[in-house]
Amino acid sequence: MDLPDGMISYGDRLANLAKERGEADALVFLAADGSNEHFSWRHLEERSNALAWKLTGEGVGVGDRLGIKIRNSPDHILVALAAWKIGAVPIPIRWDLPEWELDRVLAVLDAKKVVEKGHQILQLGPECRIDPYHSEISPHASGVMSSGSTGSPKVILRLVPGVYVPGSSSNRLVEAYETLGPQMVLVPAPLYHSNGFMALGNLLEGDRLLLLERFDAGLLLGGVEDHGVTGMVATTVMLQRLARHEDFGKRDLSSLDWVMHGAAPLPDWLAKRWIERISPEKFFVCYGSSEGIGATFARGDEYLEHPLTVGRGAMGTDVRILGETGEALPTGEIGQIYMKSEHGILATYVGDVPPIPVTEDGYSTVGDLGWLDSDGYLYIADRRVDMIVTGGANVYPAEVEAALSEHPSVVDVVVIGLSDPEWGRRVHAIVQLEKDVIGLSADELIDYAGDRLARYKTPKSVELVTEIPRSEATKVNRSALVAAREVAPE
Repeated sequence: MDLPDGMISYGDRLANLAKERGEADALVFLAADGSNEHFSWRHLEERSNALAWKLTGEGVGVGDRLGIKIRNSPDHILVALAAWKIGAVPIPIRWDLPEWELDRVLAVLDAKKVVEKGHQILQLGPECRIDPYHSEISPHASGVMSSGSTGSPKVILRLVPGVYVPGSSSNRLVEAYETLGPQMVLVPAPLYHSNGFMALGNLLEGDRLLLLERFDAGLLLGGVEDHGVTGMVATTVMLQRLARHEDFGKRDLSSLDWVMHGAAPLPDWLAKRWIERISPEKFFVCYGSSEGIGATFARGDEYLEHPLTVGRGAMGTDVRILGETGEALPTGEIGQIYMKSEHGILATYVGDVPPIPVTEDGYSTVGDLGWLDSDGYLYIADRRVDMIVTGGANVYPAEVEAALSEHPSVVDVVVIGLSDPEWGRRVHAIVQLEKDVIGLSADELIDYAGDRLARYKTPKSVELVTEIPRSEATKVNRSALVAAREVAPE
């Protein structure tokens, strides 16, 4: 592939960084036990070259899909970099899937090879070739594997090639708000999630990474202070656990230039807690998707003027709210979120699933519900599949979860709809309390929610549990929670 001036393959970009920076730190790995390892740019270049030679020897070539079933670790990043050297397509896979689900995922993935922890290909002895690998260009920069916990598994395959364009691979805040580099970017999310894997774009931009083996609030806060972290992307659950941690007000977080919230809707109290802690200019909310149909951003000062917003269309994104029959809805009315980016749709689905919906005039949706205000700011209601219809009214779990999460004794909460002879579906809250809390009852939590919500939105039942099962990406399988609580008909 002939490239315009200034554009090079991802593999060549890494080689250039290694020549420029040599033994300077590129990656710091913070293990779950608190220990850390440092890896230089030269190390990443030489080890990824060695892996590329070995993978090529086993038949992996340009355009082949390469599954990476490894927990957050330097090995995971090295395999991804090696794939880019070859021109293959790195696709991370959840390392903890049950066998039946993994089989379904692998059937859809159709990978040339899957590299797991302990795989012989990761054994790089002194005899391995570390000389430069002539880098090829991957036709697809990467893919994200959806395990299909609420439907059929699929690959979300990026439609852009593995080509480095200066300034395009770093965090989108650079373009939207002129955030300055170089940066030390903390990666708290698992690399199988887009929030985690996209940090490799920061690496290619020349930023350093602090990679957590797994999310731990105390280790993360210490890591920010000890390593001078300048930015991170975090989910709602992560931000809540950090804000509730005893070190949140004690650790030095002054190195942070930006903290960006992504994924599930963010409770207002939590956004304001972070804004107060690090300043409005350093806190950002956003909305986007792995499908790359568009993005919105808002900085903390904008958020305070438009509470609960996820921002306005950024980087050439136009946002519309459409109704059931495709009609444009007025300001303030909830409907399906459609976006159109000047870059087009940046991904496609692989698997036995419907394609990404696209209107005749080029607007796309991933099924989320929301509304726009008169200034064009977007607000998220919830995913359509999560909405609870109770007594003929629509209830969005995120709103109920936000109300309950404000209680100081609540660690985590998930709201689902359960079958009910009177209501059709009743609003049911599953709540995890702080370990030292004694005597707080389900009825008290219902009353607490009732003081903050309309009557029809207030949970009819509350279940107290010791822990809510979440993936390392902090996602929860709502359909599994419902299935475990529904009584099968006789």
